[in-house]
Amino acid sequence: MSSQVLVEAPGVHRVEDHTPREPGPGEALVAVHAVGICGSDREVYQGNRPEGYVRYPLVPGHEWSGTVTAVGAGVPGSLTGRKVVGEGFRNCQVCDRCHAGETTLCTAGYEETGFTRPGAMAATLTLPARLLHVLPDDADLTAAALLEPAACIAAAALKANARPGERVAVVGTGTLGMFAVQFLAAGSPAELLVVGTRDDREALARRFGASDFRLRGQELPADFDVVIETAGSASAARTAAALLRRGGRLVLTGIPAPGADGLDPTDLVVRQLEVHTVFGAPPDAWAHTVRVFGAGLLDPLPLVTHEVPLTDFPRAIELVGAGDPAVGKVLLRP
Repeated sequence: MSSQVLVEAPGVHRVEDHTPREPGPGEALVAVHAVGICGSDREVYQGNRPEGYVRYPLVPGHEWSGTVTAVGAGVPGSLTGRKVVGEGFRNCQVCDRCHAGETTLCTAGYEETGFTRPGAMAATLTLPARLLHVLPDDADLTAAALLEPAACIAAAALKANARPGERVAVVGTGTLGMFAVQFLAAGSPAELLVVGTRDDREALARRFGASDFRLRGQELPADFDVVIETAGSASAARTAAALLRRGGRLVLTGIPAPGADGLDPTDLVVRQLEVHTVFGAPPDAWAHTVRVFGAGLLDPLPLVTHEVPLTDFPRAIELVGAGDPAVGKVLLRP
């Protein structure tokens, strides 16, 4: 019998039978292969996600991969049988931001798979087919379950616009940081520095293309063209800005707690720093991610440390929040 995780209210969940929802017009039905657990899924379970950004009861899960098993009216039948990943933001498609391709800024209000709409912690997921991105036939679906966080970093890489031969750096060595290293390495930088708080991440960072690794608190150079910040700690943005040359480009992706030690506006103006931010991934970032993944330039698998059955949802949530260095990306398998 197929099953799903239902979070009824903060801290209250059950694993129950799952009945697939037949795809309506414009929709596709996907058999879920694997679903990743993110810090925001933990927030959903604990009840500390910001108001308006979750709706209970809820099937969570916004990082997933799977195979299309059926399509509704108006959807090309050729999608059936294809391996896919999918965007989470349920944008309206008709506001000015959507028309500009900035779907994460949709003015119709926030709706997202796994937060306000049923997510992928289930045997199947039914969603608008327009949100799907088709993978190569030989794609590893376990690896592909990590393409949602990768797409968020692809958005950062596109905004950073690092050119071949530039000096680039990444602050943070979690899943997002390791993806940032891979995206930047693919652009042939002259130097790629990774700054983290754990020296056990150095080997992986170098495997993904880092040319130098430093721990926070060590003396850091200040002559980089591009820095992508992924740590989300209280002082990470300041650390990242300090690495830049005058006129350098900074992209912030981490979300620190309120009251973080923010950027100094005087420093930004006097040094003429260019600052970008990313929250979620628009379609161009998804397309870029799938293309880079298909070309073999993105290797998510080394980031996966645990694969557990859907029925072990509480243990998976515990693993994600334990702060254990041995826990990387945790995947649930329906």
